Amino acid sequence: MNNNPEIVHIKKCLACIENKLNRGASSEWTSYDFEKLSDDIQSVTGVILSVTTLKRLWGRLKYGSTPTTTTLNTLARFAGYSDWREFKHEMPLDHLPIPAAENLPLTVIKKAGGKWQYWFFGFSILLITSYAMFFLSTKTKASAEHSFYKFSSNKIKTTGVPNSVIFNYDAVAAGTDTVFITQSWDITRKIAVPAQQHTYSAIYYNPGYYRAKLIVGQQIVKEHDLMISSDGWLAMVHKDGTVPLYFKKNEVLKNNKIEVNEALLSKYNLPLQPSLPALRFYNVKDIGDIKNDNFILETTLKSDFHQGNAACQRVEVLILCKDETIIIPLCSKGCVGDLSLYVAGTTVESKNADLSKFGCNLDQWVRLRVESKNRHMRFFINGEEAYSLHFSSKPAVIVGLQYRFNGTGAVKDTRFIKDERIINF
Repeated sequence: MNNNPEIVHIKKCLACIENKLNRGASSEWTSYDFEKLSDDIQSVTGVILSVTTLKRLWGRLKYGSTPTTTTLNTLARFAGYSDWREFKHEMPLDHLPIPAAENLPLTVIKKAGGKWQYWFFGFSILLITSYAMFFLSTKTKASAEHSFYKFSSNKIKTTGVPNSVIFNYDAVAAGTDTVFITQSWDITRKIAVPAQQHTYSAIYYNPGYYRAKLIVGQQIVKEHDLMISSDGWLAMVHKDGTVPLYFKKNEVLKNNKIEVNEALLSKYNLPLQPSLPALRFYNVKDIGDIKNDNFILETTLKSDFHQGNAACQRVEVLILCKDETIIIPLCSKGCVGDLSLYVAGTTVESKNADLSKFGCNLDQWVRLRVESKNRHMRFFINGEEAYSLHFSSKPAVIVGLQYRFNGTGAVKDTRFIKDERIINF
């Protein structure tokens, strides 16, 4: 990126987002971090910015043009502003903090011209600051008693997406503190709401498990679980700036298999070049008390499109849990040098670990098996152990699966096993 005014504003906005996320330097971000950011942005704004778009914005991929207005407005809203115009107005390029007058040496004030206006300006700043401190000290503070607050939600539909959720809250006790509602467990996904009102509505486009929170200032005062189920298998394509494209069940489900092939993508005018469609399969539901420290997952999958920029045939299988996620990468054998395995807070990357056995021939059906016992997890590809690790986070209940494909994808023979219990998907 160069230093023209628009690009400088974009850099400042990206820096604001990095500070908000508090996930370290973006130069160290992995694909998982960009996937999570994409999900965060969608949850807060309702707009999907793909991982490819985000990587281009952050300079990880070549970007030959200025982002669209929709993209800029979305970034600004996620950073806490109403739109891109407001962000640029609130964050002018020449914006610098003004030092308090009492901290300016007398010689500096004299060098500024020795005019009375500077003395008057400094005295005015001091007066305004003192008045503001006095005014703020007299304002009503939020009550710290959590019982003074109420927070609940109602789903418009029992199952399936998109699904609107009506949040009902009582935060009058917040006084002058800012009140936020966050739709998920991640408090970076928070939206400011009026303390004197009682209703806030949101749309969930993706199935999953969420923990909604009512926040006053920096304090979580109420929270509750929220499950958005998928109503069985769901196939969808993320599209930047628009509602996802949902496929009909009779188009993708056949016997024990779910599949989106080239013909179906063509039917919906979704080309495979130059950019690959972000295909997602979901199956989210209540499967009982099966936790990530004691289970077996068996599933078979393939992604047989490998032309152009799909040469790596990247696939991710996500085991969705309450408050946690397991992300298992697969790709063609030649692309194993850039993989990231994530298990309940533990990240393993191919730059410092051997993940080569996650490379496979995805033109053919690939069998994935995950075994977890006493927080020790083992991964098998086509019957061969690919990796194993121990995770330390507390056990979390499993709520379903997500598959991420670039282009085409198919899944079959999927089941969870715990002891003698088998749950077919």
